[in-house]
Amino acid sequence: MPNKDALRVALAGVHRQLDRKPGGHNWASAFAEVPQTAVVAVFDKGADTRQQFQDTWRGLWGEVERYDDYDDMLAKAKPDIVCVATRQTYHADHIEAAVAAGVKGIVCEKPLCATLEESDRIIAALRSGGAPFAFGLELRWSESYREIFRVLAHGAIGNVTSVIAHGVTELVNHGCHFYDVALGMAGDPEPVSASGLIDDPNKFDDWRRGDPHGRGWVALDNGVNLAIMPEGGRRSYTITGATGRMVVMQEGERAYLWETDTRTGDFTGPPIEIEVPRPAHPWHRGPASIRDLVDKARNGGRTACDVEETRRATEIGFAIHASNALGGASVPFPIQNRAIRIDSRPWGNE
Repeated sequence: MPNKDALRVALAGVHRQLDRKPGGHNWASAFAEVPQTAVVAVFDKGADTRQQFQDTWRGLWGEVERYDDYDDMLAKAKPDIVCVATRQTYHADHIEAAVAAGVKGIVCEKPLCATLEESDRIIAALRSGGAPFAFGLELRWSESYREIFRVLAHGAIGNVTSVIAHGVTELVNHGCHFYDVALGMAGDPEPVSASGLIDDPNKFDDWRRGDPHGRGWVALDNGVNLAIMPEGGRRSYTITGATGRMVVMQEGERAYLWETDTRTGDFTGPPIEIEVPRPAHPWHRGPASIRDLVDKARNGGRTACDVEETRRATEIGFAIHASNALGGASVPFPIQNRAIRIDSRPWGNE
């Protein structure tokens, strides 16, 4: 049975949380590993899904209240934390309602929104409400990437001058992961302008027709240049600095550094492998994000991927679409066209 002092959690949209195996999108499995929380209620449109959730998690949290109306769940369950794991077309409504209900913390599945108008509503609500927020860009809580951020911030290659993100997939639905990690490597600056082109949507015969891959360039306010490239296989990064270069692969678990002779620009020797953590847990990032949110809900402060990190990573994908509509011309931030719509990929039962 749950800890009587645990924060009360309500989950919205649970069709990806119907087994106990830890893994991306299974937020119930993350909360299950954080004893300071207890799931007390779920919202989902599917009665069978609600019942399957109860059957899956029976014995851990006791009888979980089940709702087919989100607002009714907020009013009756009175959760401390809300996890919004519905399709992004619902996120603005659901987050605004959670803030209005006075919750102590919110975690939200990525991507954030279908338009920047929705993003504006979400960011305004979160800023006004003040509760800590944990966005589902879970790589922010990766032990491997966090060590790479630390090494770069301590000058391993001098001042960072450029970051190239390789293997970027859909510019909004999955691209946000790439931008967030790249911004962390660059020191979390503000984007200033962007230019780019999207791939021909007609080459896709599935949901990527509405959210294709693309390529672009983003100028950041600390002078770092961010390049977005769909080529390169699985997610990887090349980071150049004043005194060296780093290549990061295998989801942050392999990192190699070349030192540069500042007089000649040549590498001074073979690459040096950077020691980074390689967690054995199949999804350590999920519970880590929840522990972070719980700490901030109880003690104050902001999570590793809170409101401003969310805003920056979200707007970049839409900026590439805005630039593409202008033939690749540079567009300044904030993006003027807030109505560009990138619909959700197939999500399943809500």
